[in-house]
Amino acid sequence: MKPTLKWPLTAAVIACASVPTLAVATNGYFSHGWGTKSKAMAGVATALPQDTLVTATNPAGMAFVGNSFDVALAFFNPSSRGYKANNDFAVDPNSGFPTGPFIAPGEYDSEGDWFLIPSFGFNYEIDPRSTIGISVFGNGGMNTDYRDRPVWENFAGAPNQLAIGPGMTPPPGTIASPNGFLFTETNPPMPVTDPNVPPPPNGNNINPGGFLTATTSTGVNLEQLFIEIPYTMKLGDGKQSVGIAPVFAIQSIEIKGLQPFRAASLYPDKVTNNGTDWSYGFGVHLGWYGELTEQLALGMSYRTKMWMSDFDDYKGLFADGGEFDIPAMFNFGVAFKARPDLTLAFDYQRIFYDEVSSISNSNDKDLTPCFTENPKPAFCLGGKDGLGFGWESMDVFKLGARYDYNEKLSLLGGVSYNSEFSSGRQALFNILAPATIRWHLTLGAAYRATEQDELTLAFSYMPEEKLSGTSPSITQTQSGSIYMEQMDIQIGWNRRF
Repeated sequence: MKPTLKWPLTAAVIACASVPTLAVATNGYFSHGWGTKSKAMAGVATALPQDTLVTATNPAGMAFVGNSFDVALAFFNPSSRGYKANNDFAVDPNSGFPTGPFIAPGEYDSEGDWFLIPSFGFNYEIDPRSTIGISVFGNGGMNTDYRDRPVWENFAGAPNQLAIGPGMTPPPGTIASPNGFLFTETNPPMPVTDPNVPPPPNGNNINPGGFLTATTSTGVNLEQLFIEIPYTMKLGDGKQSVGIAPVFAIQSIEIKGLQPFRAASLYPDKVTNNGTDWSYGFGVHLGWYGELTEQLALGMSYRTKMWMSDFDDYKGLFADGGEFDIPAMFNFGVAFKARPDLTLAFDYQRIFYDEVSSISNSNDKDLTPCFTENPKPAFCLGGKDGLGFGWESMDVFKLGARYDYNEKLSLLGGVSYNSEFSSGRQALFNILAPATIRWHLTLGAAYRATEQDELTLAFSYMPEEKLSGTSPSITQTQSGSIYMEQMDIQIGWNRRF
């Protein structure tokens, strides 16, 4: 390796290895693109290799980026994001208390607004027809933290609520008169957690010790880091290539504030507030790229499902005892040079969320047997067919453009749109992961500072999207909506050698 390359390459590897890859919840929980130029063009890359991060989309593209490496840093802002609970939960006409679990009305905004996301890529030409490289990047993730108050603090069934209102000071576990009582954002019913109040039939407390009450802030922190090692070979006249890349993944997760769901789990102690758990796995990424004419190029790739080890500390929450594989991904792309200085590109992407039970299993089920039966049915939390987030496979359509203003400066832009990740009847459980984003609007520029060095800037804005609905199996008639808005700024450095 050339001495002039060794120090920046070493620094880049250390930087990417030492900074965790944080929340990137755009196309579900996949990034909308990898590589600064790609992100500035709404994620197109399948038929338009521009840097060493192209392997995250299509490993075959590495055959056409030469000897080079890339370092990039993104500043990601997924705010605002959260949940709004409406004041329309069912109330018993006689007692005035809720007929079942509900979320205290109001808006729940997640905190933690800025995240740093590094990425790195390197490619080496073994000979004129083959290359080998390595790329380190974040596939995606999700982060929410509702610190103001626990989202599920009122999941104990009536009459285990204290009526707090004018002149109302009933002892724990008793039914207070609803006269003059109003459920408001600042005056919600409060769950009984006094362990001295006995459960039925000797008392009214069916929530002894607050077992059905969330007492900590609610949130999830899912982080994913990918290491991809692509090998490519050019075919025929050298205008086509195939690529294969083993892909290694590391993911971690921490979940808190889901205490009420312990009673519906096969493994109650493995549902929530167990700190950070880690998972490791691998998959394979295959790709093809071809320049059919001087103006037209096509590309295609498929990354298998990533077979990951289970999240053992959360096997009581995720289906099949903590299974949390990373879904497969398919890409097809077209790039067309409309003029010598103007390139247009289109990508279609399919993310197979429906292949992963923990993500795709419905949560629109009657959970009563999970709280009352023993042994619990397989559709209870942690079971073979346990509750999931109700996500559907996602179709993503990306359109990007690059205008080469002169030999040094290129202007970039794009727009993408994806199908809805879930239905309104799955909204409640997705408070943890409000992945509602549909549109991506992107701009950027690349400046070749020297014959070897190029600097790139990408800006992405994802307008706020909402998903509204009810979750009858969990909060009955209560309605609400999850929402998210995002912004991403990435700077990148490409070095050719």
